[in-house]
Amino acid sequence: MTENKHFSDSQFTLREVVQNLRDWFAFFLSQWKILFAAGIIGLALGALVSIFKKPVFHAETSFVLEEGDSGGISQMSGLASLVGVNLGSLGSTSGLFQGANIMELYKSDRMLGETLLSPFDGEKLLIDRFVEFEELDKKWASKVDIPSMDFSISRGQFSVAQDSVVKEVAKLIRERQLSVTKPDRKLSIIQVSISSKDEPFAKVFNETLVNKVNTFYFETKTKKTGENLSILQSQADSVRAILDESIGAYATAQDRVPNANPLLNSATVESRKRQIDVQATGAVYQEIVKNLEIAKVNHRNNSPLIQIIDSPRFPLKRSEIRLVKGMVLGAVITGLLVLFGLYFRRLYQKHVQES
Repeated sequence: MTENKHFSDSQFTLREVVQNLRDWFAFFLSQWKILFAAGIIGLALGALVSIFKKPVFHAETSFVLEEGDSGGISQMSGLASLVGVNLGSLGSTSGLFQGANIMELYKSDRMLGETLLSPFDGEKLLIDRFVEFEELDKKWASKVDIPSMDFSISRGQFSVAQDSVVKEVAKLIRERQLSVTKPDRKLSIIQVSISSKDEPFAKVFNETLVNKVNTFYFETKTKKTGENLSILQSQADSVRAILDESIGAYATAQDRVPNANPLLNSATVESRKRQIDVQATGAVYQEIVKNLEIAKVNHRNNSPLIQIIDSPRFPLKRSEIRLVKGMVLGAVITGLLVLFGLYFRRLYQKHVQES
């Protein structure tokens, strides 16, 4: 019984809770002038934000990325080995790049830097346009003299300050404006979005970045098989030239002794040597041509398919704070801040009085 009594004494009764809520309600009601003034101020602040905050434009490109089919060439390698053709040197580069890696490629300093140094229009570059509407020449005036920099020269001739500016601008875009996502993990669709206060910049930057990254990805993905194909083609051309010379030499040797005496073997030695050269060179050429044709198939199978689905078009999608929405949000946020301020001030006053 003693334990139960102690338990009930340490708890608030329902009546006390209701009375406490009434006291707080009466207190806040007595402060209606302050809350009303906070609401008015919030309405004004929300209206100012919605009026002066510039809208943000979104340029989006979505494309399908389908990796090269390495299964077909694996089966072909097994068949080719039966006839003595080794495709190990023609191996696929499927392990070099995966579909997910292209998403990180979009965020790399190299791709963003090359895009920023690409032309925006006939007179200026994309980085010049970005510096202009972001007013970086004023914001970074104490650190670097951007107006004196010429970004149209070769990247190899850049000063340390110029490289630093390009990297910092790329960092700003990567952290605040660039978004590379896969809307559905089960699909091979990738979406690249650029958000900017400048509508023309968003569109041109998005298109340039997508073109540069996808081109770089395609060239790198097919670089090894392309080099193997080029080497085999060069070897085939060289052996074919040697084969043509051997055939000509064999014909010349036969013309020298048109009606050779069968009793004199020495008269046919030269033509037989040329005949052996033709046969040996022909066999080599035949094997190279086999490898060349298989390498062409491998190169085609290893080439990724990149198909654009949607590209940015004017007018771009825009996001902004509407006037009514801004005023309501401003009033609610300001009112809540003042409400919490009054609440903690009263708790502090009670604590001081009780102590």
